[in-house]
Amino acid sequence: MLRKRLGLVRERARNLTSIQNILARELGRRVATAQVHRILEAEEHFRPAVRTAIAANLAVIETLDTVISGIQGQVLEVIKPTPHHQQLKTISGVGDVLAPTIMLETGEIERFKSVGNYSSYCRVVESLRESNERKKGEGNRKCGNRYLAWAFSEAAHFAVRYNDRARRFFDRKAARRNRMVAIRAVAHKLARAAYFVQRDRVAFDAMRLFG
Repeated sequence: MLRKRLGLVRERARNLTSIQNILARELGRRVATAQVHRILEAEEHFRPAVRTAIAANLAVIETLDTVISGIQGQVLEVIKPTPHHQQLKTISGVGDVLAPTIMLETGEIERFKSVGNYSSYCRVVESLRESNERKKGEGNRKCGNRYLAWAFSEAAHFAVRYNDRARRFFDRKAARRNRMVAIRAVAHKLARAAYFVQRDRVAFDAMRLFG
């Protein structure tokens, strides 16, 4: 059920990105996620074809929200919180649903020899091979656990939205590269934090992670 939920969340993100891309072409600027649902009311001058395209994406998002909410309700009825679960919830962006997702997909943390091994398994590190700062190829990006990759990506979006330190870190990265690279960097940070939280049974410390 948790894997199904992550797949639906990813599909919701695709539809949201589709709307933002349409709006970027029409308005010449990026529209924040919080404004997307009200955009048809705020921008009455859109051409009929544009309005129809946006409305179609919004309808899909609304349906997905209902299904995702239903799955989350079922999951929370079944999964009983444990101390391990509660420690994972201290990580920025990780809540009632992502905590058991990370816990169950990770399994025994002792099977990972280092935080690097765990980050690689979570697919939050680049697989590029370089020589003299030139790309010479890349490893198999499909190695590892795609559900953990999605989970930490989702956590990164929440962390950037609600944690000031994570947001500042994200802004610095986005200014140098782009938003996608910046979110991936936050996800990498959170995966590393999750490794130590699970290995050492300690609470998350945003100051140590993001500075």
